[in-house]
Amino acid sequence: MHERSPGPSLAATRLPSPASLLLLLLLSLSLLAGRSHGWWCREDDEGCSLMGFRGDDLPVTGGGISEKGRFSYGFASCAGKRASMEDFYETRVDDVDGETVGLFGVFDGHGGARAAEYVKKHLFSNLIKHPKFMTDTKAAIAETFNHTDSEFLKADSSHTRDAGSTASTAILVGGRLVVANVGDSRAVVSKGGKAIAVSRDHKPDQTDERQRIEEAGGFVMWAGTWRVGGVLAVSRAFGDKLLKQYVVADPEIKEEVVDSSLEFLILASDGLWDVVTNDGKLLPWSSQ
Repeated sequence: MHERSPGPSLAATRLPSPASLLLLLLLSLSLLAGRSHGWWCREDDEGCSLMGFRGDDLPVTGGGISEKGRFSYGFASCAGKRASMEDFYETRVDDVDGETVGLFGVFDGHGGARAAEYVKKHLFSNLIKHPKFMTDTKAAIAETFNHTDSEFLKADSSHTRDAGSTASTAILVGGRLVVANVGDSRAVVSKGGKAIAVSRDHKPDQTDERQRIEEAGGFVMWAGTWRVGGVLAVSRAFGDKLLKQYVVADPEIKEEVVDSSLEFLILASDGLWDVVTNDGKLLPWSSQ
């Protein structure tokens, strides 16, 4: 079955203007609070508190700033009740053909950490090496996602247990913000004071996803939630070799112009979005 990771990895990006970007992979506590001690994830085997679920444990946090301060970023990642963490994140600032490029991603593993860890290590390295990265960024992203997926499946062929991972990514190239998503992690921007999802959660019960799966010879059934083959609760992912015919790594890509109306970006795994809305309001069951 699809094992969502033990806690959320998240990312947020503040984008006041093309000349002065503030990229945050860390959600503001005040934004999500409603409680003085911080926001909470669902308190089951996948939930956690940003302030630390296990005793005094604290989340992994950090951040950085690009050369000349064009953008900065922060990040946070914390585990829930499970013994191991299956979420990963990546933050990179690279010089590509004389252009400063920001690459940010959240990778939510299931069936173990192997796929998420591999995608973290290789996806962006593969992307910036793509010959079309600067000239046709969307095409480069689409080809790199599928190439990285194929390479992981080859590297993981000796394992009998399936492993997979989502990928919610944001690439800053010049005055463009390119968001590419596979799976049910999510990217949300604040634009003109409104929270807008700029990615779609890939779930098997979506009409087009179900049709694609069934046309490929698969099926979707209810098993606590809608699942591909009664097993996996996401319809797109890296890895998952036994379901690869149906569970593809084709990203959906959306581009935003970075201007004064684009205030910040959030990337987060479903450990967050299961309990808060896009604009940071706690969902009713989050306190149960």
